[in-house]
Amino acid sequence: MTLSTQDLTALQRAKTLLENPGFAAQVTNVVGAPIEAALKRLPDGVHRKLGDAIESALLKVATGAARTMKDTPGGTPSTKLHTLGAAVSGGVGGFFGAWALLAEVPVTTGIIFRSIADIARSEGESVKEAATLLACVEVFALGGASDDDDAFDSGYYAVRAAMTQQVKAATDFLTKAGTDSSTPALVALIKKVAERLGVAYTEKLAAQLVPVVGAVGGAAVNLLFITHFQNMARGHFVVRRLERQYGVSAVQDAYKALPLKG
Repeated sequence: MTLSTQDLTALQRAKTLLENPGFAAQVTNVVGAPIEAALKRLPDGVHRKLGDAIESALLKVATGAARTMKDTPGGTPSTKLHTLGAAVSGGVGGFFGAWALLAEVPVTTGIIFRSIADIARSEGESVKEAATLLACVEVFALGGASDDDDAFDSGYYAVRAAMTQQVKAATDFLTKAGTDSSTPALVALIKKVAERLGVAYTEKLAAQLVPVVGAVGGAAVNLLFITHFQNMARGHFVVRRLERQYGVSAVQDAYKALPLKG
């Protein structure tokens, strides 16, 4: 099937969101300097514990964050409220230093996940379905283009392809058995996503430790962080909506044929 002019326009907007520079480049533009020096100042203990904190947070949100959300597909997502929550969380973490920033990970992850799920719902998805919840988790791996990320090819469809096996296995199991955080298939997916998300979180924590940033800057960095993943979610769930309508192959071919706009 050929996409309509309106849907091609929507797909172009989605591609622009999904293929633009990654979080580190955006932070550099805001902070005004590269964050490499700050990355080196992160305590070794923070590096060691960050991965565990991210995996634990993702497992928690994947199995419980959407339970209190209304399952009413369509409408406008409440992104402003989630953005405010993330900014407040970042301000507190930035004020109290590196270990507080590490403790902030589950709070920020939970807020961002609910915002992602709200965007998914606005594009016609049910937040009670396993496939939707796992697609929300998948968003955390969509970091945008990055020259420093060797874990995946950074293109949108390349990242999705790299996680296809884990996503399918987790979806199949959860559809039959219900949401269970001990599911090996879900744990495997979480670990793969956490590898990618860990890069963005490390960059975020480093930016919040830049001396000129402080507590106010910590809130600003978190604002940028959640906005980044909201944009990834907007693009991702537009693509999924169009795939449901036209088929995956037709949308993927149209996506690749569209120009990359910065």
